[in-house]
Amino acid sequence: MSDGNETAQKHFCPYCTADCSTYDALKRHILSVHKHEPVPDPEGRIRLSINDRAYAANVQPEWTLYHLLHDRLGLLGSKQFCDRGACGSCTVIIEGRPVLSCMTLAIECDGKRIETIEGIAEKRHPLIESYVNNHAMQCGYCTPGFVTTAKALLDRCPHPSEEDVKQALAGNLCRCGTYPQHPVAVLEASERLHPRKGKEQA
Repeated sequence: MSDGNETAQKHFCPYCTADCSTYDALKRHILSVHKHEPVPDPEGRIRLSINDRAYAANVQPEWTLYHLLHDRLGLLGSKQFCDRGACGSCTVIIEGRPVLSCMTLAIECDGKRIETIEGIAEKRHPLIESYVNNHAMQCGYCTPGFVTTAKALLDRCPHPSEEDVKQALAGNLCRCGTYPQHPVAVLEASERLHPRKGKEQA
């Protein structure tokens, strides 16, 4: 029941923020004043690039990027280990930076360029082979997060030191304890990507 103090509902134009008293009045306003404008995206509609492919998705405000990638788009490579931002298994690369997808809201990724483990594998990045050659995994559950984080490191630092690798991977956890092999694998991939002149001539 109304108490007599309710404020009349307003309908705001998405183009000029004019307010109309009814929805029909809003439609008339748009058709007369903004008839040549493109139809605006509905609330929650985002567009992003994932592994060099364009995507558009309707997302809820509470969805994480992990939920969008894994459960909605079927990109199953990233894993959900802790769901608390503490293990690194869900790492993806956003605009060149390694980011925890379980702690990132999907709606904040509108217009972003994202790379996942699937994209890294599709391009046959040397990290994939070097991880296999150096037995840098056992169960493999955490491996996508390690590889993705390492790829972001090599993109910004072509010749990292062993300490650089350890620091970059410090946020990634492995239940199987394969930690000693990760720097070996990453440094091997670094040399394959960017051979040092001395070694190239040897």
